[in-house]
Amino acid sequence: MSPSPVNIQIRVADFSCAQDASALIELMQEYAQDPMGGGVAIAADVLASLPAKLRSYAGAFSIIAWQEERPVGLINCFETLSTFKGRPLINVHDVIVSAVSRGLGIAPKMLQAVERLAIERNCCKLTLEVLEGNRRAQDVYVEFGFCGYELDEQYGKALFWEKAL
Repeated sequence: MSPSPVNIQIRVADFSCAQDASALIELMQEYAQDPMGGGVAIAADVLASLPAKLRSYAGAFSIIAWQEERPVGLINCFETLSTFKGRPLINVHDVIVSAVSRGLGIAPKMLQAVERLAIERNCCKLTLEVLEGNRRAQDVYVEFGFCGYELDEQYGKALFWEKAL
C-alpha cells in the first residue's frame, strides 16, 4: 500500500452542501465514463438528482476524499441487514478515485472511514463487487481484507448477477 499523501482529507459527505453535491456529480460522471465504470456518461438529469436521492435514501451515505478544495475520491455505501447474522451490513457500492490521483493510497483511506462507520453501527461485514478485469482495484480490496464469499467449498464462490428492468 502506498503511503497516503498528507494533504488528503476524508469525510462523510453532506449532500445538502453544494460543494459535496458538486463533488458527487463530478466524480460519478468521471467514473461512469471510465472503462471500469462502463464507459458511458450518466444522463445530466440523473446526475442532478443524485445528491437529493442519496440524502433521502435510508441507509445511504458517502465518503469523499479531498485534496485541498478538489474532490479526488468517492465511496457510495448502503446499509442493509444480514438476515443470517441479524445485524446490519454495509455494501460498498461505488469506489471512485479520480484518474489523476490514483496510486496515492486514497481508496484504502476511504475504506478505513467506511470500516470505522460500520464498526460504530455494529455491522457484521462490508460487501462490494468488483470487475474480474479490474486487477488494480482487486489488489487494493484484498490488501484491505476483502475476499471471495462462499458458504461451502463444494458450491463455490458467490456470483454477482443482475437483471435489467
